[in-house]
Amino acid sequence: MTRGGWTYIMTNKPRGVLYTGVTANLAARVDQHRAGRGSAFCRRYGLNRLVLAEPHETIEQAIVREKHLKAWRREWKIDLIEATNQNWEDLFDQIT
Repeated sequence: MTRGGWTYIMTNKPRGVLYTGVTANLAARVDQHRAGRGSAFCRRYGLNRLVLAEPHETIEQAIVREKHLKAWRREWKIDLIEATNQNWEDLFDQIT
């Protein structure tokens, strides 16, 4: 059975600190970050706002995309976010 996946970017404020991640269950993972049970990086910088979420057919595709995004320059990530979420709104309510 093939399972889908997500790549996502979290932040603390518009154009703030960025965290790129991958998961099979986006709502649960974002909830973990918000509760301080996610990554230590998100906990350290208070990253609780989901600003980009990309669905993928398989978790393997999501992992490949995450690796590409992590290699990107910060400005490219900002441009990607602002292309679909110009106001840096928290997308969590849209995925739950």
